Amino acid sequence: MVDLTALRADFPIFTRSRHALHFLDSGASSQKPAVVLAAMEDLAAAHYANVHRGAYTLSIESTEMFEATRRAVARFIGAADPSEIVITRGTTTSLNQVAFGWGSNNLRPGDRIVLTMMEHHANIVPWQMVAKRTGAELSHVPMTADYKLDLDAYADLMDDRVRVVAVTGMSNVLGTMPPIPDIAEVAARFGAITVVDAAQLVPHAPVDVTTLGADFLAFSGHKMLGPTGIGALWGKMERLEEMEPFEGGGEMIADVGLHESTWAPIPHRFEAGTPPIIEAAGLLAAIEYLEGIGMDAVLDHDRDLTRYALERLGAYDDVAVFGPEDLSIRGGVISFSLRDAHPHDVATILDEQGVAVRAGHHCAKPLLRELGVPATARASFHVYNTRDDVDALIAGLERVRSLFSR
Repeated sequence: MVDLTALRADFPIFTRSRHALHFLDSGASSQKPAVVLAAMEDLAAAHYANVHRGAYTLSIESTEMFEATRRAVARFIGAADPSEIVITRGTTTSLNQVAFGWGSNNLRPGDRIVLTMMEHHANIVPWQMVAKRTGAELSHVPMTADYKLDLDAYADLMDDRVRVVAVTGMSNVLGTMPPIPDIAEVAARFGAITVVDAAQLVPHAPVDVTTLGADFLAFSGHKMLGPTGIGALWGKMERLEEMEPFEGGGEMIADVGLHESTWAPIPHRFEAGTPPIIEAAGLLAAIEYLEGIGMDAVLDHDRDLTRYALERLGAYDDVAVFGPEDLSIRGGVISFSLRDAHPHDVATILDEQGVAVRAGHHCAKPLLRELGVPATARASFHVYNTRDDVDALIAGLERVRSLFSR
């Protein structure tokens, strides 16, 4: 297990003096260790210049750092070739790149796109837009009563018209971790590609894309202790070669004429404009920090806190928890509701106790409708959380309960 006493001290935000901070909203965005903040400051103060474009020392230093980040991303997710890594603004941009760059170039009327009921809007809306443009049709894999994907229903949906299966690696509402290799194997059998929204998965669990079976995988830096404004798209090289650029402009070209242009080699053809250079230094530091802990340890830590939180929440008959009981297929996300208290009221009162949770639909409105609730409160963990944070959550819910019982 992680040495939490020493590790929590790495995060400057927990030195705030107003009151103890119990930050339970890492599913939305994680806190940053000092080494990440220092790496960005050092790059900006001592090495900053635009990348790939200058023959002078500062540009060379920035470029070397940027490409080191690409190599670190590849290493972190087990990619065989750093050229399979496209640096993007985050998961949403990455999924839009696949939807518009691959989907618009390969989908035709009558083709089918299979999504699931668990998807974040970032893995729903782009496919809706591309389906409208191409004439492709959308289908959706339902859930079982125990908050898993219905794999039998998934198998029944598959046929030779399915070209894309887009699935979350870990639900940001339920914590459910679908069996991606099994899903991808079925998709490949019908000639379909598998696109994984790994925004919640990569920051919390070991990932090896060489064994996952997917064709594309997207994630964000800010959920894995890194900065906002940067993320990555991994794709099999043959799939990246089937894509058209999502954006045009500088950096992504080989040549430009008055009437047509040719593209730079992969991955640069998908990286138009000045990239997030300072943020890349932060992402590199975040990856090295997580590698120092070990992603198996990160997942074990999340599941230990999840187990403890579920035990404590389970003692109350007025708390409903949404998500599977099987911790082997669940990450550190717990969505819940408290009878007679709106989730926004719950979050507001918890904040007065120094407990930060998310309340709302979590950018997953179809899933919330399927659950039959307009919103939930959500606690989500990362490496800096402890059982004290869970205890503070429970004490805060007691405060909510006492106020509403009046």
